[in-house]
Amino acid sequence: MAGRDAVEGDPILDRLLMWLDERARLNPSHYVDVTRFVEEQQLDGEDPSVPPFELEQRDLVKIARNMGGTPDVHLSDAGRVAVSRLKKRQQDRAARLRYTMDAFLRWLFDTAGDQSPTDPSLFLATPSASFAGAAISGTDLHQALAHLAEPNLIERIDPATVSITPEGVSCALSGGSVQDHTNRARTGATYNNFLPNAKGVIVGEQQHFTQNNTDGVDPTLFVQLAGYVGQVSPTLGMPEPDRAELESVAQALHDEATSENPEPGHLRQFATELKDKPLVAGTTMAATMGVQMAEQALGALVQ
Repeated sequence: MAGRDAVEGDPILDRLLMWLDERARLNPSHYVDVTRFVEEQQLDGEDPSVPPFELEQRDLVKIARNMGGTPDVHLSDAGRVAVSRLKKRQQDRAARLRYTMDAFLRWLFDTAGDQSPTDPSLFLATPSASFAGAAISGTDLHQALAHLAEPNLIERIDPATVSITPEGVSCALSGGSVQDHTNRARTGATYNNFLPNAKGVIVGEQQHFTQNNTDGVDPTLFVQLAGYVGQVSPTLGMPEPDRAELESVAQALHDEATSENPEPGHLRQFATELKDKPLVAGTTMAATMGVQMAEQALGALVQ
């Protein structure tokens, strides 16, 4: 759908659409110099010509090209539809809170990833502090801080400052949303908490299973595979239903591999599914490594 990326993602583009809509109401037939938008929004360092071209690629604006300077811009029909969607989106309180939590945690990680105390109100002056083209309010931020503090993603140092916690850093590095991170924690999907060390061993995971079983199966590689897939799944760029299915299979493999007597047929089934699904997700380094780990585990099962 035309404009979907702008409507559901980039805060600067969303704000520009809303700004152009306001100008169009005052002068319906006029093209507007976007330099004024950059100045009014205090977007220091932002090239005024880039956002209009990004919107043009989405068919949301029409550009009057000239020999030099910033192009003049006018909303297209698709742009007016996108503005209407943005206005409806602004009324979604749950979506606004989820966005504020994600945006603030990313900002805090970028600003004070060393866990130094930071004034959270500084976030409100950043370009990211807007949802669907509307500014994030102090109330929005206050609610987001409460929800981030509950699962220990941030810590209140005093009434005026907060810091990011190691758990918050882990959430930021995962590439997923805060909601995804906290949901996995509630369901007990502990495999996301373990990463391979320099020798490829999942640190801390060995306590959850035994290699002494009647079938002579060494589940170590399968536990490592499940833990790795669970950790990198948010970074694979998969649609949400596919990612949820991938994590479900990883959890099933983890449960089977850490059971008292793992069934080789089940291990082979789950590992094969994990091998195939990352291939569908793309050719990223994380996907390729997941496939290699699955092949290694399956190869050890055959021997």
